[in-house]
Amino acid sequence: MPTPAPPPDRLGEVALSLRRAATTSTPVPAVRAVLGATDTRAAYEVQRRNVAHLVAAGDRVVGRKIGLTSTAVQRQLGVNEPDFGTLLDSMRVPDGGTVDRRRLLQPKVEAEIAFELAAPITEVPDDPARLVPLIRTARPAIEIVDSRIERWDITIVDTIADNASSGLFVLGDGLLPVDPPALAGVAMRMRRNGVQVSTGRGADCLGSPLLSLHWLATTMAALGDPLQAGDIVLSGALGPMCAVEPGDTFAATVGDTDVSVSFSEGTPS
Repeated sequence: MPTPAPPPDRLGEVALSLRRAATTSTPVPAVRAVLGATDTRAAYEVQRRNVAHLVAAGDRVVGRKIGLTSTAVQRQLGVNEPDFGTLLDSMRVPDGGTVDRRRLLQPKVEAEIAFELAAPITEVPDDPARLVPLIRTARPAIEIVDSRIERWDITIVDTIADNASSGLFVLGDGLLPVDPPALAGVAMRMRRNGVQVSTGRGADCLGSPLLSLHWLATTMAALGDPLQAGDIVLSGALGPMCAVEPGDTFAATVGDTDVSVSFSEGTPS
Protein backbone atom coordinates (compact mmCIF):
# COMPACT_ATOMS: atom_id res chain seq x y z
CA MET A 1 0.00 0.00 0.00
CA PRO A 2 1.24 3.50 -0.73
CA THR A 3 2.44 5.52 2.23
CA PRO A 4 -0.23 8.06 3.25
CA ALA A 5 0.74 11.66 2.61
CA PRO A 6 1.62 13.54 5.78
CA PRO A 7 -1.03 15.96 7.00
CA PRO A 8 -0.48 19.54 5.87
CA ASP A 9 1.48 21.70 8.29
CA ARG A 10 -0.96 24.59 8.52
CA LEU A 11 1.12 26.39 11.15
CA GLY A 12 4.21 26.18 8.97
CA GLU A 13 2.26 27.47 5.99
CA VAL A 14 0.97 30.45 7.97
CA ALA A 15 4.44 31.20 9.33
CA LEU A 16 5.91 31.10 5.82
CA SER A 17 3.17 33.35 4.43
CA LEU A 18 3.93 35.99 7.09
CA ARG A 19 7.67 35.81 6.39
CA ARG A 20 7.04 36.23 2.67
CA ALA A 21 4.77 39.20 3.35
CA ALA A 22 7.61 40.89 5.21
CA THR A 23 10.25 40.20 2.56
CA THR A 24 8.07 41.07 -0.43
CA SER A 25 6.23 44.05 1.17
CA THR A 26 2.97 42.39 0.18
CA PRO A 27 0.43 41.91 2.98
CA VAL A 28 -1.50 38.64 3.17
CA PRO A 29 -5.13 37.90 4.07
CA ALA A 30 -6.03 37.43 7.73
CA VAL A 31 -4.55 34.18 9.02
CA ARG A 32 -7.47 33.46 11.36
CA ALA A 33 -9.11 31.84 8.35
CA VAL A 34 -6.51 29.06 8.70
CA LEU A 35 -5.75 29.11 12.43
CA GLY A 36 -9.29 29.62 13.69
CA ALA A 37 -10.75 32.74 15.21
CA THR A 38 -9.95 31.81 18.83
CA ASP A 39 -6.89 29.52 18.69
CA THR A 40 -4.32 31.75 20.40
CA ARG A 41 -2.13 28.72 21.19
CA ALA A 42 -1.68 28.03 17.47
CA ALA A 43 -1.04 31.74 16.86
CA TYR A 44 1.75 31.84 19.48
CA GLU A 45 3.29 28.74 17.89
CA VAL A 46 3.39 30.53 14.53
CA GLN A 47 5.04 33.49 16.26
CA ARG A 48 7.58 31.20 17.93
CA ARG A 49 8.49 29.55 14.64
CA ASN A 50 9.11 32.83 12.88
CA VAL A 51 11.19 34.20 15.75
CA ALA A 52 13.25 31.00 15.71
CA HIS A 53 13.73 31.41 11.95
CA LEU A 54 15.10 34.94 12.42
CA VAL A 55 17.37 33.90 15.28
CA ALA A 56 18.73 31.04 13.20
CA ALA A 57 19.52 33.61 10.50
CA GLY A 58 21.62 35.64 12.97
CA ASP A 59 19.20 37.92 14.84
CA ARG A 60 19.01 38.05 18.64
CA VAL A 61 16.12 38.21 21.12
CA VAL A 62 16.39 41.31 23.32
CA GLY A 63 13.05 41.30 25.11
CA ARG A 64 9.29 41.30 24.79
CA LYS A 65 6.49 43.68 23.94
CA ILE A 66 3.01 43.78 25.40
CA GLY A 67 0.22 44.69 23.04
CA LEU A 68 -3.39 45.72 23.35
CA THR A 69 -3.08 47.22 26.84
CA SER A 70 -4.71 50.55 26.09
CA THR A 71 -8.51 50.57 26.03
CA ALA A 72 -8.28 53.09 23.17
CA VAL A 73 -6.10 50.71 21.12
CA GLN A 74 -8.33 47.77 22.04
CA ARG A 75 -11.30 49.72 20.67
CA GLN A 76 -9.35 50.47 17.49
CA LEU A 77 -8.60 46.77 16.94
CA GLY A 78 -11.77 45.25 18.39
CA VAL A 79 -10.14 43.12 21.11
CA ASN A 80 -10.36 43.05 24.89
CA GLU A 81 -7.22 41.35 26.20
CA PRO A 82 -3.44 41.87 25.99
CA ASP A 83 -1.00 39.84 23.97
CA PHE A 84 2.79 39.67 23.72
CA GLY A 85 5.45 39.56 21.04
CA THR A 86 9.21 39.17 20.85
CA LEU A 87 11.69 42.02 20.40
CA LEU A 88 14.73 41.35 18.24
CA ASP A 89 17.95 43.31 18.05
CA SER A 90 17.27 44.17 14.40
CA MET A 91 14.11 46.06 15.46
CA ARG A 92 16.01 48.66 17.48
CA VAL A 93 16.21 52.23 16.11
CA PRO A 94 18.29 54.93 17.83
CA ASP A 95 16.52 57.85 19.49
CA GLY A 96 16.14 60.60 16.90
CA GLY A 97 16.95 58.19 14.08
CA THR A 98 15.38 57.96 10.65
CA VAL A 99 13.66 54.79 9.51
CA ASP A 100 13.78 53.72 5.88
CA ARG A 101 10.08 53.62 5.02
CA ARG A 102 10.75 50.68 2.70
CA ARG A 103 11.40 48.45 5.73
CA LEU A 104 7.72 48.62 6.66
CA LEU A 105 4.37 47.73 5.16
CA GLN A 106 1.61 49.56 7.07
CA PRO A 107 3.33 51.30 10.01
CA LYS A 108 1.71 53.08 12.91
CA VAL A 109 3.33 54.53 16.02
CA GLU A 110 2.44 54.63 19.69
CA ALA A 111 4.18 56.04 22.73
CA GLU A 112 4.84 53.96 25.83
CA ILE A 113 7.19 53.15 28.69
CA ALA A 114 10.00 50.63 28.24
CA PHE A 115 11.53 48.72 31.15
CA GLU A 116 14.97 47.15 31.26
CA LEU A 117 15.16 44.35 33.79
CA ALA A 118 17.95 44.09 36.34
CA ALA A 119 17.15 40.48 37.27
CA PRO A 120 15.16 37.54 35.96
CA ILE A 121 11.53 37.21 37.03
CA THR A 122 11.25 33.50 37.63
CA GLU A 123 8.91 33.73 40.60
CA VAL A 124 6.29 36.44 40.15
CA PRO A 125 5.13 38.17 43.35
CA ASP A 126 1.43 38.66 43.92
CA ASP A 127 1.99 42.39 44.52
CA PRO A 128 3.17 44.15 41.31
CA ALA A 129 4.99 46.75 43.44
CA ARG A 130 7.46 44.04 44.42
CA LEU A 131 8.69 43.99 40.84
CA VAL A 132 10.27 47.45 41.29
CA PRO A 133 13.63 46.15 42.63
CA LEU A 134 13.87 43.90 39.55
CA ILE A 135 13.69 46.87 37.15
CA ARG A 136 16.94 48.55 36.14
CA THR A 137 15.47 51.49 34.20
CA ALA A 138 12.22 52.89 32.84
CA ARG A 139 12.47 54.99 29.67
CA PRO A 140 10.17 56.69 27.17
CA ALA A 141 9.69 54.68 24.00
CA ILE A 142 8.06 54.83 20.61
CA GLU A 143 6.91 51.54 19.20
CA ILE A 144 6.51 51.36 15.44
CA VAL A 145 3.89 48.70 14.98
CA ASP A 146 3.34 47.07 11.60
CA SER A 147 1.10 44.40 10.15
CA ARG A 148 1.74 41.80 7.52
CA ILE A 149 -2.06 41.35 7.35
CA GLU A 150 -3.98 43.17 4.62
CA ARG A 151 -5.56 46.46 5.72
CA TRP A 152 -4.84 45.73 9.40
CA ASP A 153 -7.82 43.36 9.29
CA ILE A 154 -6.82 41.66 12.52
CA THR A 155 -8.24 39.87 15.51
CA ILE A 156 -6.13 38.77 18.45
CA VAL A 157 -5.21 35.54 16.63
CA ASP A 158 -3.91 37.46 13.61
CA THR A 159 -1.82 39.88 15.61
CA ILE A 160 -0.33 37.19 17.88
CA ALA A 161 0.72 35.08 14.90
CA ASP A 162 2.25 38.22 13.35
CA ASN A 163 4.52 38.69 16.41
CA ALA A 164 1.98 40.99 18.05
CA SER A 165 2.16 43.29 15.01
CA SER A 166 5.73 44.18 15.88
CA GLY A 167 7.80 46.41 13.65
CA LEU A 168 10.54 48.50 15.24
CA PHE A 169 11.13 50.33 18.53
CA VAL A 170 12.92 53.43 19.77
CA LEU A 171 14.14 53.97 23.35
CA GLY A 172 14.70 57.45 24.71
CA ASP A 173 17.79 58.32 26.73
CA GLY A 174 15.92 59.91 29.65
CA LEU A 175 15.00 57.99 32.79
CA LEU A 176 11.57 57.85 34.42
CA PRO A 177 10.95 57.19 38.13
CA VAL A 178 10.48 53.47 38.83
CA ASP A 179 7.75 54.12 41.36
CA PRO A 180 4.22 52.66 41.24
CA PRO A 181 2.25 55.93 41.71
CA ALA A 182 4.52 57.82 39.32
CA LEU A 183 4.25 55.15 36.63
CA ALA A 184 0.44 55.10 36.86
CA GLY A 185 0.17 58.88 36.83
CA VAL A 186 2.75 59.80 34.21
CA ALA A 187 1.40 61.89 31.33
CA MET A 188 2.14 61.26 27.64
CA ARG A 189 1.67 63.43 24.58
CA MET A 190 2.81 62.56 21.08
CA ARG A 191 3.26 64.97 18.18
CA ARG A 192 3.37 64.27 14.45
CA ASN A 193 5.29 66.95 12.57
CA GLY A 194 4.77 69.23 15.56
CA VAL A 195 1.00 68.69 15.83
CA GLN A 196 -0.35 66.77 18.82
CA VAL A 197 -1.97 63.48 17.73
CA SER A 198 -2.14 61.32 20.87
CA THR A 199 -2.34 61.80 24.63
CA GLY A 200 -2.65 59.49 27.59
CA ARG A 201 -1.44 58.54 31.05
CA GLY A 202 0.23 55.56 32.65
CA ALA A 203 -3.14 54.40 33.96
CA ASP A 204 -4.32 53.98 30.36
CA CYS A 205 -1.90 51.06 30.01
CA LEU A 206 -3.77 48.20 31.71
CA GLY A 207 -4.11 50.41 34.80
CA SER A 208 -0.34 51.04 35.01
CA PRO A 209 2.76 50.02 33.04
CA LEU A 210 3.78 48.14 36.18
CA LEU A 211 0.57 46.09 36.06
CA SER A 212 1.27 45.42 32.41
CA LEU A 213 4.76 44.15 33.28
CA HIS A 214 3.24 41.98 36.01
CA TRP A 215 0.83 40.46 33.48
CA LEU A 216 3.68 39.66 31.11
CA ALA A 217 5.91 38.24 33.86
CA THR A 218 3.08 36.00 35.05
CA THR A 219 2.30 34.85 31.52
CA MET A 220 5.91 34.11 30.59
CA ALA A 221 6.62 32.28 33.85
CA ALA A 222 3.55 30.09 33.29
CA LEU A 223 4.86 29.25 29.82
CA GLY A 224 8.22 28.19 31.26
CA ASP A 225 10.03 31.04 29.48
CA PRO A 226 10.48 33.68 32.20
CA LEU A 227 11.75 37.19 31.61
CA GLN A 228 15.52 37.52 32.00
CA ALA A 229 17.98 40.10 33.29
CA GLY A 230 18.71 42.63 30.57
CA ASP A 231 15.40 42.07 28.79
CA ILE A 232 13.69 45.13 27.34
CA VAL A 233 9.95 45.17 27.90
CA LEU A 234 7.72 47.54 25.96
CA SER A 235 4.86 47.79 28.40
CA GLY A 236 2.10 48.93 26.05
CA ALA A 237 0.57 52.00 24.49
CA LEU A 238 -0.33 54.99 26.66
CA GLY A 239 -2.71 56.34 24.03
CA PRO A 240 -4.07 55.80 20.53
CA MET A 241 -1.71 54.80 17.72
CA CYS A 242 -1.20 57.01 14.70
CA ALA A 243 -0.60 56.02 11.07
CA VAL A 244 2.73 56.94 9.45
CA GLU A 245 3.18 58.79 6.17
CA PRO A 246 6.53 59.08 4.35
CA GLY A 247 8.49 62.06 5.67
CA ASP A 248 6.76 62.14 9.07
CA THR A 249 8.57 62.92 12.31
CA PHE A 250 7.05 61.78 15.61
CA ALA A 251 8.11 63.10 19.01
CA ALA A 252 6.70 61.87 22.31
CA THR A 253 7.01 63.35 25.78
CA VAL A 254 6.48 60.93 28.65
CA GLY A 255 6.69 62.71 31.99
CA ASP A 256 9.65 65.02 31.53
CA THR A 257 11.49 62.75 29.08
CA ASP A 258 11.42 62.73 25.27
CA VAL A 259 11.90 60.31 22.41
CA SER A 260 11.59 60.82 18.65
CA VAL A 261 11.84 59.11 15.28
CA SER A 262 11.53 60.15 11.63
CA PHE A 263 10.60 58.29 8.46
CA SER A 264 12.20 58.66 5.06
CA GLU A 265 10.25 59.86 2.05
CA GLY A 266 10.49 56.42 0.42
CA THR A 267 7.50 54.14 0.01
CA PRO A 268 7.49 50.34 0.25
CA SER A 269 8.98 48.65 -2.81
